[in-house]
Amino acid sequence: MNLSRREAVLLLATVGSAMIGGTWFAVRPQFSEWSALRTRQVAIRDAIDRDQRMFEQKARWQAEFDELKDSLPMVPLGQKVDVYWLSIVDRVAERHGLKIIRRQVNEERPMGDVYEMPIEAKDWEGTLDSLVRFMVDLRAQGAMLDMRQLLVRPRGQGVLRGRFLLHCVYRREKP
Repeated sequence: MNLSRREAVLLLATVGSAMIGGTWFAVRPQFSEWSALRTRQVAIRDAIDRDQRMFEQKARWQAEFDELKDSLPMVPLGQKVDVYWLSIVDRVAERHGLKIIRRQVNEERPMGDVYEMPIEAKDWEGTLDSLVRFMVDLRAQGAMLDMRQLLVRPRGQGVLRGRFLLHCVYRREKP
């Protein structure tokens, strides 16, 4: 079988096109996987960079923590602290005219050298002014009280209702 030059070129082009097309259909499903891997690689690289920057700032964070740690109240090991924190929150709320209707103290959680006790005010009521003054007064207490969530909705005629989650931070004496 003798092929002319023209037929050989056409055969070569057809076989080449078939190989490229076959390769394309075989590899195309891998493109989405490669793209996902590339996205994941970029996310991991960003996380590594962020962690590296945090690690480089460790000395500064440790110095700030040591400075704040001394201002945190020290509680004897085994003593319940929920009444202590609830009385502070109630006193501040009453001082500014904020009514805490329902509240719940959650479990104490150790966070390294310090402990956190979340207090969830499931229902409170007051004006915007009383809420702002309450939050400013809590902030003035220092690093001990940290409001992490706040939900506010109007009730009518300048009265607001809502809920908030307050984290109380303290230290425990070591055994």
